[in-house]
Amino acid sequence: PAAISHQVKALEEYLGIQLFRRLTRGLLLTDAGQAALPGLRDGFDGLAAAVARLRGAEESGVLNVSSLHSFVAKWLIHRIDQFSRDHPDIDVRVSASTGLVDFARDDVDLTIRYGRGDYPGLRVELLMNEELFPVCSPKLLEGANPLKTADDLRHHTLLHDDSFKQLYHEQFEKTFHGVFPDWRVWLDAAGARHVDPSHGPAMSPSYMVIQAAIEGQGVALARSVLVGDDLAAGVLVRPFELSLPLDFAYYLLYPETAAERPKIAAFRAWIMEEAGKRQEPTLSAAQ
Repeated sequence: PAAISHQVKALEEYLGIQLFRRLTRGLLLTDAGQAALPGLRDGFDGLAAAVARLRGAEESGVLNVSSLHSFVAKWLIHRIDQFSRDHPDIDVRVSASTGLVDFARDDVDLTIRYGRGDYPGLRVELLMNEELFPVCSPKLLEGANPLKTADDLRHHTLLHDDSFKQLYHEQFEKTFHGVFPDWRVWLDAAGARHVDPSHGPAMSPSYMVIQAAIEGQGVALARSVLVGDDLAAGVLVRPFELSLPLDFAYYLLYPETAAERPKIAAFRAWIMEEAGKRQEPTLSAAQ
C-alpha cells in the first residue's frame, strides 16, 4: 500500500490534478479521475491486447526451419505433416540450404545442420548420428551376378555421393579427407580386392544417388539417416553387413535467447521424439 500511495502522489504531482480522495480504508476517484477513466481504460485494454497478440504470435503463426537439401527430401518431408497436425496454429516454412544461418539477419527460427557440432554462440543439440553402408535395389540380390560378397560389386555400377566434396570444395582434401569415407575406404575395410573403387558416376546432392540406387542403376554408398525410410519400405536393401561410422552428425541449432519461445520449444520436442523413433537399419533378409 505504501508503494502504491507514493505512485499515486507522484502521478498527481506530475499532472497537477487531484485524482483520488483519501479515505480511511482506501481511495476514491475525484470527478477529474472519473472523467479520465474511460479513455485510460481503453488505452490499457489496447496495451493488454497488443501484448496478448505478441504472446499469441510466439505460440502460433509461422515457424521458419532451414535444413540441408537431402535431409529435407529423404527424412523431414515425410514427417513434417505430423507436426502440422499436432500444432495446427503453427505454419512451418521449410527451406533447403547448405550455408550457415545468421539468425540476426536471416528469416530463420531454427536450423538443422550436418557437422561436428561446433557452432559457437548457438544452442546445439545432437539430433542423430549416422553410419555409412552400401544399399541397392532388391533386384540386384538376384540375377546373373547376385551380390553375395563384396567382390561381387565388380559386376555392378558403383554410385558415388559427391555432395560432401561439392559442399567443401578445395577444403575437402586438406581438412575433411577421411571424415566422409568413399568407396575406396569401404572396399578396403571389406577386404574386396577385385573392385575398381573409382568406377561409376558421381552425383550431388545425396538424394540423387539414393534415387539412382532405388531405380536399380547401381549400388550406392549411403548414409543411414537418409536411407532409413527406403529400407523400411523395401525399395532399398543392405546387401552387406559392414558399415562405417561417421564423425559428422545432424544437429538442431537455434539462438540461446530463443530457447523458451513456444514455437521453438514445440518443434524441438517434436523432432527430438521423431529422431528417437529411428530404428537401426538391418541387413537384408535375403542375405
